[in-house]
Amino acid sequence: MSWAQTAAIPLENEHVLVRPIEPGDRDGLLKIALAPEIWRYFVTRVSTPEDFDVFFDAMLEDHAAGRRVVFLVSDKSGRGPAGSMSYGNLAERDGRLEIGWSWLGTGFHGAGINRWAKYLLLGNAFERLGAQRVEFKTDQLNVQARAGLRNIGAVEEGTLRSFNPMPDGRRRDAVYYSVLRDEWPWVKEQLERHPKVVRDDRGTGSAA
Repeated sequence: MSWAQTAAIPLENEHVLVRPIEPGDRDGLLKIALAPEIWRYFVTRVSTPEDFDVFFDAMLEDHAAGRRVVFLVSDKSGRGPAGSMSYGNLAERDGRLEIGWSWLGTGFHGAGINRWAKYLLLGNAFERLGAQRVEFKTDQLNVQARAGLRNIGAVEEGTLRSFNPMPDGRRRDAVYYSVLRDEWPWVKEQLERHPKVVRDDRGTGSAA
């Protein structure tokens, strides 16, 4: 099976459940998706329920087509859906994929949800799929996301200038980060042993 098929399984620990997106997740995610600050550095804007329908439909279409593996992220303390993250740019022959398209409702910012979800996705990529490289990218202006990626152990590699247009008309400079397979044991240990020192990047378009 392809990575897109193999990766689409539920992942969980005591903190979060990360599972493949389903059509029935629309309403639960809509309830937490309309805060403008979520989308400040995202490549799309979601301001209305209609915007969200377009965004959600694109997630389902990409997931069904194997262009992305889209996950619902849920808080296991009982607060329900927290947001979404994806595997994308699945270069299976090269042993490379991206974790991105990450967003969380504002009520889940700073709670460690982003950190634990990325921990599960990294583990699945390296330990189950056999990836050699997991990459992330974010807006050069997104200071929170950049700090969060560094603090989960991702290495900053450089900036691709004028990478893509943003909804406000500017051209985004995209900063790339990565974790390599031989780095994963150390990164995993740090996340498990010292979770409180790893700041949450708040999922604000951190790798969209």
